[in-house]
Parts: sequence; C-alpha cells; structure tokens
Amino acid sequence: MSAAVAGSGAGASAGRTVIVVLDGLGIGAMPDAGALRPGDLEADTLGHLLDRYRAAHGRHLRLPALGDLGLGLLRPHPALASGTALPVAAGRARLGYDGADTYAGHQTMMGADFSRVAVARLAQHLAEVTAALEQAGHKVESLGGEPVLVVDGNMLVHDNLEADPGINWNVSARLEDQPFERILAVARTVRATAPVARVIAVGGRSGSPLPDFVRHGDGDTVGLDTPASGFYRNGGLRVQHLGAPVDHARQLPELAARAGADVTLVGKAADILACDSAVRRPAVRTEEVLAHTVSAARHAGEAGGTPALVVANVQETDLAGHQQDAARFGAVLEETDAGLGALLRELNRPGDRLIVTADHGNDPVIGHAFHTREFVPVLVHRPGTGDAGPVLLPDAASLADVGATAAQFLGICGDGTAGGSPLPV
Repeated sequence: MSAAVAGSGAGASAGRTVIVVLDGLGIGAMPDAGALRPGDLEADTLGHLLDRYRAAHGRHLRLPALGDLGLGLLRPHPALASGTALPVAAGRARLGYDGADTYAGHQTMMGADFSRVAVARLAQHLAEVTAALEQAGHKVESLGGEPVLVVDGNMLVHDNLEADPGINWNVSARLEDQPFERILAVARTVRATAPVARVIAVGGRSGSPLPDFVRHGDGDTVGLDTPASGFYRNGGLRVQHLGAPVDHARQLPELAARAGADVTLVGKAADILACDSAVRRPAVRTEEVLAHTVSAARHAGEAGGTPALVVANVQETDLAGHQQDAARFGAVLEETDAGLGALLRELNRPGDRLIVTADHGNDPVIGHAFHTREFVPVLVHRPGTGDAGPVLLPDAASLADVGATAAQFLGICGDGTAGGSPLPV
C-alpha cells in the first residue's frame, strides 16, 4: 500500500470504507493452533459459542446482520442464515503473524510486518528492564523472588497471562494507588527495552493489593491474573498499548489520510493504531463503539464526495472470551449485530464498503483464558456492484490482505507494505 492514488483525491469511485474488527471471533482452528496447547486444535470460537448459547438459553443467538453478511456460509450453523441476497463476499483469513494477539493482528491488518517480533518472557530480561527503570529514577524490587518487578511500591511489571506466553508484557497498578499517567510513564520506559510485540499499561480498580492475584501461567510465565483482580468488572479501566516499532507512515490509516480520506479510529483501534490526523473515539462498551462507528460513517456521508476510512474494534467480545463467559460473549455479539445492521442501512451507496473481520480467536469454552489461533471471517458488503448474491472468497494468506483490500476500495494503489494482496471482491 503506497500513497499512490488512482485519479484525484482517494480515487473517483471511492466512498466510505468501514472495517469492524470483532475482537476474538475466530471461526475454527488454524492447522498450527496446537503448537503451544494441543487442545487448541479443537478451538472454534463461533461454533462453540453458538452451541453453548443454545444449550443454556433454549434459543439460538439472534444474529440477522451477520447472517446477511454471509457468516453462515463460512461456518454453517442453525443459528446463522445459510444464504443471503445481499451483495457480499465472504471468506476466511489466516492471521499472518505468530501467536494470537490483538496488537499484532491489527498492525498486520493495517500493513506492518510482524514476522520478526520476538517472543520473550520477562524473566529473560529482568536485568536490563530493572536498569532502565532505576536509571529513570524508580525504585525496583522483585516480588518474592518471582520474575515480577514491583516499581515504586505498588506497580507491577509482569508477563501478560492473557496472550500466548512471551507475546506481551504488562505494567499494572490500581488507580487507587497510582494515576494512570504514571503507570503509562513506567510502561514507556519498559517499552524502550522490551523485544515483545506489546507493552500494555493497565490501570484499574481492585479491592485487594495486586500481588494477591499474581500467579504462574503457561510457558513459565508469571504475572497478574487481571480478570481475577477485578479490573474488568469494577469500572474505570484504563489501558494503553505500546507496540513494537512500526513504520506507521506506510500503514493504511496514514496512507488513506495522505490520499485525502477522512480517517476515524474507534474503540480499541483508537488506542493501538497510529494516524496523526485521525479522529479518535476510544471506547470499551459495545453500544458506544458501534454508535461512534455509525456516527462516523454518517458524518462522512454527509460530507459529500470526500472518501472516508473508519476502523473500529469491538473489544467486549474478547473480554468475555478471557473470562470464559459464553453467555456474556453471546450477549455482546447480539448487541454488535444490531450495530452492524445499522451500518448496513447506512452504507448503501455505490462505492461504500463494510468489512467485518477479527484479529484472532478467543474460544469461551476451550478451558483457558488465552487467545486461540484460529481463522477469522472476512465479510465484505459491496453495494452497487450489481451482484444478486454472495461470492465465496479463497482463504486469505494474512490479515494484511484485508488492509490491502480496503486500500483498493479507497483507490490507494501500489505495493503492499507487508505482502498483502487485495481479495478478489
């Protein structure tokens, strides 16, 4: 994806392109899913969720918009329509990066090459992280001999236990003890020495000191059990993702902005994607994420001929997966479906495109709280194409193909930054 543009602006036929990432909605294990945990070869986030919901509630999940978008063509199930009359293209994508991680997934989708980011436990880098923090003026101690650092008495630097071992590190503290800005400052110091994909600053509210919730995880990791701490349920959660170095100038949001498109980043996408000129609408609640997304699309439509890119992340699906809470996952997915229905009604002009996809799996019944390495759906609504029904796409080699496809919709042409190729839609 280069900044070259077909025609003037972002291309004469370009309209509004909206990408909605349903965080954690995998549709079946990739062939290498069992490399770390053999049981993950049975992962099927969507299928298991639909089965569990029917068994628990006596009815199927109501997902009419996802059915209209062709999800049932990829993962046949009685809860999903087996066909659709809408002009959609539907296929699966491999992840295109190692492991199963939100940050790596989004960066890959937007055009970054994450094939060389290191997998490392904090235990392997304690000395250099400690030195960097002490040089920055912090007091650093180990937590009871474990490979967890206590910074200034109440901040923890630790392995992230919610992703595959060694993918991410966290800097966590209670907001009762530290303002989020100080947590973030420590995370930035750690980021400067860390080889991993993400260092995540996390502030939340807990009724007990965080060391009470430190435990051993898979692959010799040690860290805070964030769901057990209460951070996800007690309100006030603050999170910022500090990623591995990426040439953001060559990623889709920045390229779209330079080509003349209005760019809006919504939900978690506003936290983890870079674009200096983008409008940012951070949010966690699904209702708010979808409202911001529909509003951004509508505003772009009212602007006339200016092309637009909106990238949104629905995060609460992923949080429910981490909590192994299929009931919550289902409720969030129904809420999301209603928002997707509103988007389908809004994006009805020739040149408008809606892409619904995911970044990895997070099977809520697999028996652990980690992401699962699964294929993800790629559902593309294409009004104005003249097609009477759906087109089935070949499997995409990488999420980078999703970004390359969006770039093509926006009239941005040229070489892909990470080998992504537009899908035949």
